[in-house]
Amino acid sequence: MKFYNRENELDLLIKADKLKSKKSIMTLLIGRRRVGKTTLALQNYSKEQTLYFFISKKSEQLLCEEFIDEIEDKLETKIFGKITKFETLFEYIIELGKTKSFNLVIDEFQEFLKINPSIYSSIQKLWDLNKDKTNIHFIACGSIYSLMKKIFEDKKEALFGRCDFKIDLKPFKIPVLKEILQDNKSYSKENLLDFYVLTGGMAKYIELFILNDSFTLEKMIETIINPNSIFLEEGKNRLIEEFGKDYGTYFSILSLIASSKTSRSEIESILERNISGHLTRLENDYNVIKSIKPINAKVNSKTQKYEIVDNFLSFWFRFIYKNQSLIEAENFTKLKEIINRDISTFKGKFLEKLFIELLKKEEKYTTIGSYWERNHQNEIDIVAINSLEKKMLICEVKLQKKRLNYNELLLKSQKLIQEYKDYDIKYKLLSIGNIDDYLI
Repeated sequence: MKFYNRENELDLLIKADKLKSKKSIMTLLIGRRRVGKTTLALQNYSKEQTLYFFISKKSEQLLCEEFIDEIEDKLETKIFGKITKFETLFEYIIELGKTKSFNLVIDEFQEFLKINPSIYSSIQKLWDLNKDKTNIHFIACGSIYSLMKKIFEDKKEALFGRCDFKIDLKPFKIPVLKEILQDNKSYSKENLLDFYVLTGGMAKYIELFILNDSFTLEKMIETIINPNSIFLEEGKNRLIEEFGKDYGTYFSILSLIASSKTSRSEIESILERNISGHLTRLENDYNVIKSIKPINAKVNSKTQKYEIVDNFLSFWFRFIYKNQSLIEAENFTKLKEIINRDISTFKGKFLEKLFIELLKKEEKYTTIGSYWERNHQNEIDIVAINSLEKKMLICEVKLQKKRLNYNELLLKSQKLIQEYKDYDIKYKLLSIGNIDDYLI
């Protein structure tokens, strides 16, 4: 797959690579699983060799044996004697850094917590003592937000404050998705929306769809729903390790959110338990959901709803997790029938999300969000405000243009515009046909 749209991140890595000629540099590279961290870290932005260590679920001794092979191969050096502790190996790497300039990528860095948590203190000690005498660019990659934040951003932890640069890698934006579809001679506004819904801009999913020549909704669903698809276990593979033994409750919450039960009261009434702590952790620790308030809500307002941040995970919890019995029965035909029956309703909210992203790209507005009143009355899909120029854009979004209703939008906005009497108010009706208007 062609390497797309990471110019800013590559510029930062190039900068760090140049700076390592003066002293060793540490970069933190975080991002959701499947977003493309490893591909970015291993791009050809440096003239020096790159050591790549992947922290798999093995003993410390076995990992050291793997890493020794990598060091001997890439740096053309011979390591004598048996090394069974990562601290000893890292000390050897540091010593090499006094005479050689190279890059060191440690992937899934948070996994040391399970193997030997003292490794972080060892790295900190050796780094602090030698960073000014060595020429290493050390990139620590991690995909479990809660653990990486703890390792590098908790004041009590050994590696707090040690990073010189931080990259929080995000999914590809909509213009990049359009470029990918165009490169594969598959662009249409409908395909762009479907591609956005089912990949959310995540590099790994895009790569798999390209590999399978799947760019229409029908072909993408065919790729996702088949006995050998990695997509079927994707939610479990990405989240169970983060959530731990209480993953069942978290999965139930996410399944309800994906099925449009988006308020805390709705979820608690179904689960019959208090889930405030779970919602807080899902948002702040795991970065899986985000809370949304009406655009004019006060800071301390309790009126809010939740959405799953990752588009594909939303799809997975709505259709795959919810229908696990069909997968276990290997009834993939029935599952595809259910998806094809309900996907249009599901896609509607993602068209809103897509237009919000495109409006943000214009950089004309100080605030963009949605609006609703108590009990979800008078819901407005998009409200964009420019508080500096006192302008407001109010939009209704529908998949089908014929379902848009201008007069209804005017009526729903009456209470909202009373709070912005001196603003220039404009209204827009948006459907799939308007996508290219914002992608010129």
